[in-house]
Amino acid sequence: MYFKFTFCPIILLLWVSLSFAQNVNVVIHGAASIAKTDDNFVCVTLDWWPAEKCDYNQCPWGKAGILNLDLRYGALINAIKAFNPLRIKVGGSLQDNVVYKVGEVSSCPNFMKREDGLFGFSQGCLSMERWDQLNRFFNHTGVKLTFGLNALFGRNESQTEKGLWIGDWQPQNTRDFMQYTISKGYKVDSYEFGNQLSGSGMGAKVDAKQYGKDVIVLKNLVKELYAHPETQPKVLGPGGFYEEKWFNTFLEVSGQGIVDGLTHHIYNLRPGDDPNMMNKILDPSYLNQVSQTYKGGALNGGSKYVSRTFDDGFWYLDQMGMASTYDQKVFCRQALIGGNYGLLNATTFVPNPDYYGALLWHRLMGSTVLAVTKESDPNLRVYAHCAKKKPGVSLIFINLSKDRSFNITLSNAKPGDAGKPNYEFVGKQNREEYHLRALTGDIKDDIVCLKDVPMVQTDSEDIPAMDPKLVDASTPISIAAQSIAYVTIRDFEAPACV
Repeated sequence: MYFKFTFCPIILLLWVSLSFAQNVNVVIHGAASIAKTDDNFVCVTLDWWPAEKCDYNQCPWGKAGILNLDLRYGALINAIKAFNPLRIKVGGSLQDNVVYKVGEVSSCPNFMKREDGLFGFSQGCLSMERWDQLNRFFNHTGVKLTFGLNALFGRNESQTEKGLWIGDWQPQNTRDFMQYTISKGYKVDSYEFGNQLSGSGMGAKVDAKQYGKDVIVLKNLVKELYAHPETQPKVLGPGGFYEEKWFNTFLEVSGQGIVDGLTHHIYNLRPGDDPNMMNKILDPSYLNQVSQTYKGGALNGGSKYVSRTFDDGFWYLDQMGMASTYDQKVFCRQALIGGNYGLLNATTFVPNPDYYGALLWHRLMGSTVLAVTKESDPNLRVYAHCAKKKPGVSLIFINLSKDRSFNITLSNAKPGDAGKPNYEFVGKQNREEYHLRALTGDIKDDIVCLKDVPMVQTDSEDIPAMDPKLVDASTPISIAAQSIAYVTIRDFEAPACV
């Protein structure tokens, strides 16, 4: 039973009013952008894990894996359609253990528990019947697809170094798979080569020079089969942990014009059973640590007690904000559904709080990233972008403090002379504000409120309306303790946004 509320309890409003308020001026540097993201920056994954995938005495995947997911559920369909479009990456830990039943491949085994197998499983298979079903679903819901390829096909594990896979990648199964995909008219935006094979790897690894040579083979295959440049999928890689020496070697070997995008994984919250995870999320100095990787999440299914709650949004949305300032083009969340870290509940398909935060980012935050500066408590996190598809700027405010609210005024930085005072911004049009809070004020809640209305799907399983609160531009922006707010200002003049 999933209870629906028409309003958030008034106790939350009283609790917020008792918190200490601090005045803060935020300066937006709108003269020039500091970075650019892809228009579809928000991304989620669909993973291969079978129901038998278990961690920390729990098996949270159920039927959420790619091969088992019931694609007919209205709640699932509507959750994806709301993004219009949503970028989805099909892949994950077992993708390098998947064969495609096409061409010379005649048998199609299911994943089975196997102690000496990659990540504890035997080889699995994607049938073309299931691929057809998935593509009908992707087409119906408007998915922008990245497909993770098996980069271990044809290799063997080294007898002298555990985890190292040696030999040349054999592309025939991928060739047959691509030819089938093209013959059906299925759209693939990009192919990612392998999963977590870089550096020390996770479960398996490939030498950087070998990977560089093999990704050239993949690029040539894509160019051969997709003859028209405008429909040619991008080639991405390596989709693993960033280790500078390995990445540099791989790029030197592959050369220019081969890889269209570098992909890397971050699990900066570490294992999902960490009892200190909530404290990490609320610690601004801990959140800042990952910036060193962006310059160059929680693994094993996420945390049962955090990843599905409002609290997780402080980490998730802050990571997206930080990544965008370092010119990261796309931010993929593991996962859309499955484990404990899905944007949707793995059994009911009901959106978790992070879903609504991600949807608002997708709708409001444009691809042009602006610098912001402030002098205040580090618990207030602020990121600014040009507004999406309309004039103005959009900001996200993340308040990590449990007992302090912030009253915010804005200034427009003067370009070209750091010594000149900034212009205080006084708008004439009402601001558009979207305030997200936990249902009862407890950040461990799994229901989020927007404008004090609980966000739950309608009786027809549609995503509820997410309209802004229109606020007098002459008043400060008020950010309650332990809350998140998106604010769009239509008459803020930022030359970078013209």
